[in-house]
Amino acid sequence: MTVITCVEDLRRLAQKRVPRMFYDYADSGSWTESTYRANEADFVPIKLRQRVAVNMEGRSTRSTLIGQEVAMPVALAPTGLTGMQHADGEILAARAARAFGVPFTLSTMSICSIEDVAEHAGPGFWFQLYVMRDRDFIERLIDRAKAAGCSALVLTLDLQILGQRHKDLKNGLSAPPKPTVASVLDLLSKPRWCLGMAGTKRRQFGNIVGHVKGVSDMSQLSAWTAQQFDPGLSWADVEWVKQRWGGKLILKGIQDEADARLAVQSGADALIVSNHGGRQLDGAESSIHALPKIVAAVGSQIEVHMDGGIRSGQDVLKARALGARGTYIGRAFLYGLGAQGQAGVSKVLELIQKELEISMAFTGHTDIDTVDRSILLPGTYPVA
Repeated sequence: MTVITCVEDLRRLAQKRVPRMFYDYADSGSWTESTYRANEADFVPIKLRQRVAVNMEGRSTRSTLIGQEVAMPVALAPTGLTGMQHADGEILAARAARAFGVPFTLSTMSICSIEDVAEHAGPGFWFQLYVMRDRDFIERLIDRAKAAGCSALVLTLDLQILGQRHKDLKNGLSAPPKPTVASVLDLLSKPRWCLGMAGTKRRQFGNIVGHVKGVSDMSQLSAWTAQQFDPGLSWADVEWVKQRWGGKLILKGIQDEADARLAVQSGADALIVSNHGGRQLDGAESSIHALPKIVAAVGSQIEVHMDGGIRSGQDVLKARALGARGTYIGRAFLYGLGAQGQAGVSKVLELIQKELEISMAFTGHTDIDTVDRSILLPGTYPVA
């Protein structure tokens, strides 16, 4: 594939190059995957209004997210096991994001550690936090993010328990992985990936292994992780994290107006309308459908961002028109990473920005910060 024209091209290439176990981990949802599919599909019916004979010079996608200047209203979402899509994946993605001028968010469940990314890609990235039962570990994790120069903390609220993902069970995905004849044969068909992994020392959860009592290698990680996600997470914990962190705080996983109002009351700087990429509650509404009601409820009081189903610049434009200050790409950048490493992530960002800029101009706007619902064809988009 010599000419890459869209994110789908990179997805197909990643599917060929990344072992099935890890490709499926990224490219799947829970149970029937209806919400996973809806996140992407529900952008399609939303139609844009084309304007003509307007000045299209001086186009700009530049904006701000939580006060931070960005090249476009897009951030790289936190994704677990990124370093299994490509060797040193988190470092490569962070480098691409930094060079492009958008935020990269490192997951708690990353392969490369906070310190790895800070050392090799520079400070200023965002860090995503899961609240676990081991509060001492969480305190130290927050402190490590501070020490690494992370400029925002993204607190995920929708993973108190795990949704079932059938593909992970069928592929034997665990920590450490449980190899089968099929998975070993699949690895042998991915020599590029295998060579990359053989050339790096980063092959386990870098933020956890060696930082938790009793977890010194991957063999001890599975039992610890199974016990650690906290089903008792509450808004009191959000306040505790906020006080401990002391910096910019973004709450991820909001789908309901009542929770959005509680997010405002918490004093967070932004919230992310998100259903965890359709990986938790199957049957929940898509993020783009949930967005307008959240914006109507709290958009004047807090920055509203959205995550889920973004595959193109037009998706970003539609989300912005419906009130999202910022958007996040997860699978899209993982496809680029799995296909072509750092260059693939850069390519995804370039594709999205170009389509965003051109589509914006066709709707009669040259500045992303002036885009509103008027660019959408009435009757084609969800309303509050």
